[in-house]
Amino acid sequence: MKQVHNYLDLPLIEINKLLKEKKITPKDLVLESFERIEQNKDLNSFITLNKEEALKKALELESKEVDSLTFGIPIAIKDNIVTKGLRTTAASKMLENFEPIYDADVIKKINDANMIIIGKTNMDEFAMGSSTRTSYFGLARNPWNKNRVPGGSSGGSASAVSSRIIPLSLGSDTGGSIRQPSSFCGIVGLKPTYGRVSRYGLIAFASSLDQIGPMTRNVYENAVLLNVICGKSANDLTSVETKEDFTRLIGKDISGMKIAIPKFYVNDAIDQEIKEKLNAVVELLKSNNCTIDYVDIDYIDKTVPLYQIIAMGEASSNLARYDGIRYGYSYENPKNIEDLYLKSRKIGFGPEVKRRIMIGSYLLSGKNAKEYYDKALKIRDDLRKSFLNTFKNYDLIIGPTNTTTAYELDKGLDDAIKSFLDDILTIPVNMAGLPGMSVPMGFSSEKLPIGLQIIGKPFDEAKMYQLASFIEKELNLNLNPNGGVEND
Repeated sequence: MKQVHNYLDLPLIEINKLLKEKKITPKDLVLESFERIEQNKDLNSFITLNKEEALKKALELESKEVDSLTFGIPIAIKDNIVTKGLRTTAASKMLENFEPIYDADVIKKINDANMIIIGKTNMDEFAMGSSTRTSYFGLARNPWNKNRVPGGSSGGSASAVSSRIIPLSLGSDTGGSIRQPSSFCGIVGLKPTYGRVSRYGLIAFASSLDQIGPMTRNVYENAVLLNVICGKSANDLTSVETKEDFTRLIGKDISGMKIAIPKFYVNDAIDQEIKEKLNAVVELLKSNNCTIDYVDIDYIDKTVPLYQIIAMGEASSNLARYDGIRYGYSYENPKNIEDLYLKSRKIGFGPEVKRRIMIGSYLLSGKNAKEYYDKALKIRDDLRKSFLNTFKNYDLIIGPTNTTTAYELDKGLDDAIKSFLDDILTIPVNMAGLPGMSVPMGFSSEKLPIGLQIIGKPFDEAKMYQLASFIEKELNLNLNPNGGVEND
């Protein structure tokens, strides 16, 4: 039966009010989500749906008191975050039939906050890519132009939020995989400080870079979701305690803020329209009494090769566990144990994953580990120090999220380097372990979203939200690709 109401277009605060007043129930929101998934099937945002369990949870919540903004709200989860009893594939044939026996830490927090998981979103296989075209389950599409990529690797999450299928989703970011698709799809995406959110239950790609983060329609709701998922966990020794409300500086005056723009972030590789939007933001900030300076950051132009060495080395190590024996795809009629290993990995992994494993294995073998990996770690440390030195004089760093807007689905398919160059402006943040976010700052002449990247000091997400919310309010963009009117 067709629903008349578009509750999921409302801000969380208004949905919450309706739930409290018992004018709607969580079930209404869940049914509307699945109706929208059906209407937007061609986006291919989801790999696995959770309809039965979602409706069951919605009915359970009807007898409970509405105790938070996230109560009864549908959420989508990137398919590399494990969910107990709900298929988790990492968009790979290797894990096509994998049903985890435990929940990731963030999933426990989502459940404790009485949110409702609608399904698992499409992504690049094992998060390796920046277009969601390496998925074993087919490519995802961009709601603003269905012949364009949504970005990646969290492309399904970005596409689902952007198209208003759901208000909130989780992604993961190893070199830009939350921020880049958020920029391409016109939503807000945050890669938190490394350690802010537990990685327990995230299928590992590069453990020293991976981080789970929130992807939402606007800045305030992003901060609300970060409040839910962050915190220390006994399961992840890199995680830290959080005792703050990330919404607390939203709406506060930005006058007097000192902001740096790395000169590398306005180089010749960046599309002219993107530079123009950045310049407009710079003028807006200056007119509101912010200081803006262009600065040099050491080694920032070397981060793509650094990422290739560190991420691929760690990936080859992390993916060694998929051997055809313990879990995942297993070749059925092997001649011997070696044949089992070879065929399981050859058939189970896609081309991009195999390429990265092979390069990573080479980089870590014998004397190469010292020559490449150890050296890369030293340069990475110097890069981080250069960022931290910049933060001695500035509150925040800004620049574009991407060098271009979303490109055609068939562009650069045979270019093995393209997916790394897509992330040339986002990778430095992961390398330095800093928080980075993408917030929409306008549209190209082709009506494609353009993202502004905001980078903060370690654990300074609240200040990033302060600046992002100011820019969002001033620009007042209509970010609904379906042409609907946005709510203020």
